[in-house]
Amino acid sequence: MPKDDAGTQDDVRPDSPRAASSPEITTVASSRLLWLLGPALVAGVAYLDPGNVASNMTAGARYGYLLVWVVVAGNVMAWLIQYLSAKLGIVTGTSLPEILGVRMRRPLARRLYWVQAELVAMATDLAEIIGGAVALHLLFGLPLLAGGVITGVISMIVLTVQTRRGPRTFERVIVALLLIIAVGFTAGVFISPPDAGGVVSGLVPRFEGTNSVLLAASILGATIMPHAIYAHSALARDRFPAWQGEKATRRLLWATKWDVSIAMAIAGTVNLSILLLAASALQGVAGTDTLEGAYAALATTLGPAVATIFAVGLLASGLASTSVGAYAGAEIMHGLLHVRVPLLARRVVTLIPALLILGAGFDPTQALVLSQVVLSFGIPFALIPLVWLTAQRGILGTYTNRWFTTVAGAVCALLLVALNVVLLVLLFTGA
Repeated sequence: MPKDDAGTQDDVRPDSPRAASSPEITTVASSRLLWLLGPALVAGVAYLDPGNVASNMTAGARYGYLLVWVVVAGNVMAWLIQYLSAKLGIVTGTSLPEILGVRMRRPLARRLYWVQAELVAMATDLAEIIGGAVALHLLFGLPLLAGGVITGVISMIVLTVQTRRGPRTFERVIVALLLIIAVGFTAGVFISPPDAGGVVSGLVPRFEGTNSVLLAASILGATIMPHAIYAHSALARDRFPAWQGEKATRRLLWATKWDVSIAMAIAGTVNLSILLLAASALQGVAGTDTLEGAYAALATTLGPAVATIFAVGLLASGLASTSVGAYAGAEIMHGLLHVRVPLLARRVVTLIPALLILGAGFDPTQALVLSQVVLSFGIPFALIPLVWLTAQRGILGTYTNRWFTTVAGAVCALLLVALNVVLLVLLFTGA
């Protein structure tokens, strides 16, 4: 257990397994890499939610390859951020919300912080339920409201698996859905390959007007999702609840780098494929700025089979990501307010805003894109504390960030804050 110079452990909850004095669990230290993978793959589902689909599809259909660089940059930043979150959970045995809940001494500050984090979680939930509803409408012609209810019910079943069968079984379910998502969103690229020159040109950072900045913020909000930052530390904590010792710690951190790398490689490939598919097959086609229009255009240009596979991927995306989002929201509330609400009860409450929007007839794709912008504004509130906490020797001891890791994290936070400031200026000035 890492200690600061005074030998204190104040930043670790007293009942944490890391605070107990017991021999090192050799099974963890000697386990094969495959057994240690999982938490990042679950957290990585957040990077493939329907908000990603809407943002990347809209960006490709409107601007072609212009924002390829945003997807790539977002994925690189996401690797660092998710590793830091997992490291915090592994080394301390506590989640990011739990540590913040202890360190924020003033109740008002803690509650205000919880409000913004809860709004982020609700925005996430909104995107995921709407995405599942749209997918069911495309596949079976169901009304959006009915599709939203069905998506919510299925997500409750998935959450029941997590509650009753534990994190390992939950991981298997989510990873299975992840494979469906990957196939659903990448199949079209093989049928309609992107232009290599266009892809290369898209790696040059640039914008074309306010709307492209809005979409860039939406893509980043969908890629570097705040609730995934909160959740990953908790997933790592729950997955490895009983270990201690230098050898086990370093083994887990080494495995976590692989876990995050695999998860981000999958997420980055799928997100880029969505944008490239839209840029190569849908750019300039009328009506492709909505998921329904994109589905119809895919059916016309690439055939109904590709469109159906795309819709199945969208459904799997909604089901998997909404389950992870509910888990993250429950952890946020427990860590910051010290209130634990059953996952299923929380699922019912957070389902209401999405159903109201679906029932009101609001454009689902526009709601998805705007929800990702809300997520983008929530990133600094999760990222800045994460970078700061993992740079504190009193919290991580010998596992504290190296100086260049802290600098890289600070640069990521600065760039994301700057993009949001630019977005606000452009929107309010009408530039």
